[in-house]
Amino acid sequence: MDLPYYPVNDFEPLMKGMVIGGMGIVHVFLAQFAIGGGLLMCYFQWLAHTRRVPHARKFLEGYFQFLVLVSFVVGALTGVGVWFTSIQVSPRTIGLMVDEFHWVWATEWTFFCLEVVAGYAFYRYAPVLTDRSRMTLLLLYSAAAWFSLFWINGILSWQLTPGRWTATQQVWSGFFNPSFWPSLIFRTIVAMTIAALVACAVINAMPDLDRHARTMLINRAANFLAPMALMPALGAWYLLVIPRDSRVWVLGGSAAMTMFLMLAVGTSLLIGLYAAVGLIRQKLYINGATATLLVALAFGATAGGEFVREGVRKPYTVRDILYSNAMTQPDVERLRRVGSVTHDPYPLRDAASYPNDQIRLGAKVYRFQCSVCHTLAGANGIIHLAGSWTVEQKRMNIAKLQRTKAFMPPFAGTAAELEALVQMLSWVKRGRPATWPLADDPDTLAQIDRWLAEAGTAPGIARRAYRAAGVR
Repeated sequence: MDLPYYPVNDFEPLMKGMVIGGMGIVHVFLAQFAIGGGLLMCYFQWLAHTRRVPHARKFLEGYFQFLVLVSFVVGALTGVGVWFTSIQVSPRTIGLMVDEFHWVWATEWTFFCLEVVAGYAFYRYAPVLTDRSRMTLLLLYSAAAWFSLFWINGILSWQLTPGRWTATQQVWSGFFNPSFWPSLIFRTIVAMTIAALVACAVINAMPDLDRHARTMLINRAANFLAPMALMPALGAWYLLVIPRDSRVWVLGGSAAMTMFLMLAVGTSLLIGLYAAVGLIRQKLYINGATATLLVALAFGATAGGEFVREGVRKPYTVRDILYSNAMTQPDVERLRRVGSVTHDPYPLRDAASYPNDQIRLGAKVYRFQCSVCHTLAGANGIIHLAGSWTVEQKRMNIAKLQRTKAFMPPFAGTAAELEALVQMLSWVKRGRPATWPLADDPDTLAQIDRWLAEAGTAPGIARRAYRAAGVR
């Protein structure tokens, strides 16, 4: 099949992944809050109609209004924003996900619709409903919200651990992949944790309650923090089932990923210790400032965890299928012969500003192969990353890209395209002068061809070494 080309949007100085990641972290935090909030409301509805806690109903109705506002409005908007942005950044990856899981995705949306209807019905009619009807609506809302997570979790975890799907191409082989269950259970506990912490903050904002009443409600909400005790085991389970090279990234192989993993682990540990010792064992009162701080720590843990989840997939967007620039290994092999932008129909936005055709070719190669993860001079900018390299180093390091850095995909283009990319980067680093000499030495191109052949089209040497050692 011919490689599809899509229009490319540029967010420089922001890296495209930062745009998706920033919006995605907010969305994931709010979505998990909505799931845990539904479960917490069921619990407080039970406390209310069994009259175990006098102010449970007052909390429930006030808390729910806050939940509806956040999850239905901001959560829905950021959810749409994440997919809208993802389609612009990596349309081929999203296309593959839709091709493989369209019915799963449709099912997830069915549950989302049920979640919206049940939630709105409770919001609109709860004051005039019986306790039994209120509980029915809340159970419907909670079940729909959790199953929405269930379905989308299968698709997202498939990207990192497609498992037997790579051999069978069957939907359920990919959906129930090796990281499905640890990811689902871990996210459920995170959802409960976020809901409990937000509840503590909301309780402190309720003006008509004295300290004793607030303490009673907080102690009940804190019960939702108890499952955090399972997080270390679930985290270890997740690490064991992800690919070996991905595990290496987070356990020291990549400083950035290790740092973000430690951020997630450290903030979760602080929350867990406070919950276990202060809220559950000693049943202490927690004021609004402390509760808000714990919510902020939970947001930090979510951000760190999502960064790691996205980062450990490198050099793929779909493990063993699509490289991070949305090309397959057969694509790379073919583009090494015919050129990566030979059939790219989209012109450069400011073609006249480049000094010659070689620099224009380099700009198109950068746009097609590099810009999905890099900027030129902004965040994760290539000019900065390769700033200390000589021209000869640029040629060799890019030709052997997956060996230079194992989380990079192999270069997918001809020697002439690689030389054009090198010249374009050098031109930008020199301040974009009005004229720039052509670099078309046959011996240089022949050397680049040899380097490309030596590097091959397979992923980085670390993974190849693991395979050679007989590990996954």
